[in-house]
Amino acid sequence: MFVAIDFGITNTDVVVNQNGDDIFYSFPSRSITDDFIDYIFNEIDLDFVNLHKIGVTGGKSSNLGETYKDVPIIKINEVDAIGLGAIDLYDISEESFVAVSAGTGTACIHHNNGKFNHLGGISVGGGTLQGLSKYLISTENAKDIEELAKKGDRKELDFLIGDVVNEIGSLYPEITASNFGKAKNNKNNSKEDAAASLSNMIGEVIGTISYLNALLCNENKVYFLGRTSLNKVIKNGIEDRLKLANISGVFKENREYGNVLGALRSIQSD
Repeated sequence: MFVAIDFGITNTDVVVNQNGDDIFYSFPSRSITDDFIDYIFNEIDLDFVNLHKIGVTGGKSSNLGETYKDVPIIKINEVDAIGLGAIDLYDISEESFVAVSAGTGTACIHHNNGKFNHLGGISVGGGTLQGLSKYLISTENAKDIEELAKKGDRKELDFLIGDVVNEIGSLYPEITASNFGKAKNNKNNSKEDAAASLSNMIGEVIGTISYLNALLCNENKVYFLGRTSLNKVIKNGIEDRLKLANISGVFKENREYGNVLGALRSIQSD
């Protein structure tokens, strides 16, 4: 049996591989200590008898000791975890590819010549969504924000290209010209419209950094991991930006566990 843990800023994801099956769990993140690992293993009722290795990635997991109750702890670089998770989740066969992990923040990696390279990251992600939503609409619950956003109309707060100019190159009228540009003159903003505009803005930022990195690496698609891309309004914002550069986004079920899956595959291959 193998266990991997991804210590994220917001969520800590866990995967247990036993008898060839992967079982996933998620917990609100805490300080990365043996006490937190105790709590996780107690919650999932883990049997230590056949546990061979524990793989850890994310956060300050490198500060952990070398063993936990005499079980080796293997520390995996987060860039490698993202890349290996993408390969496993999407069954990637091509030598060169770009993957984006959209979590509390956003990280971009490129695989080429057998190596995973960190292309860079941005501080915009799910943490931005929840933090700003608390101030704008008095809720930081991710599911509540998504449901509000689905009911809202971002056009009440965003200037679109069609609102401000007749034509700019190949940009179509529904593309955003200014996120929240109308908000300064709108005194009756609804929570739904604010959630829709904010969620779309975060998706557009992630989509923009994704297609720029794809173009930089001469790729025509991006593989997505991370919980933030599960938000349908954010995902639509990502895809709208990718379309501007004719880049495809690939989104698969269980992608929120991509990083921890990569950590698991790393310790299984050692």
